[in-house]
Amino acid sequence: MTLKDLAMMRIDLTVGPPIEIRKDRRCIPITGGVVIGAYNGIVLPGGADWQQIAADGTIEIDAHYVLELTEGTVEVESRGLRHGPADVLAGLAKGEIIDPSLYYFRTALRFKTAAPGLLHFNHRLAISKGERLANTVRLTIYEVM
Repeated sequence: MTLKDLAMMRIDLTVGPPIEIRKDRRCIPITGGVVIGAYNGIVLPGGADWQQIAADGTIEIDAHYVLELTEGTVEVESRGLRHGPADVLAGLAKGEIIDPSLYYFRTALRFKTAAPGLLHFNHRLAISKGERLANTVRLTIYEVM
């Protein structure tokens, strides 16, 4: 069994252009997306990823958004890091498709829900392996048991 076999879902977040707050701070609007895997549904528009950017290019991720799954509505809080070599980070900033093995992108996720079939989400942590595409952030989510 591989780690991929253990994934609980994949979330493809569609994102808008960054809103620059200052040189080291920006907000990335989350405009929607899809959820596939053991759980299926959509990402509702209106979420955001508030990013703090360090001098070495490391991005601290603080995303908050809502999933509308077949079983019910789920609030997601996702915090993590994206880092890599300067040329790779520059390519990602330009919207280039970069092999995700060339950079580190992980988040820890917490869920909140009142959906009867998803109440166990309230007592779980998950880890994601992220990938930045042109207008999409792809997160493969693994439940931490």
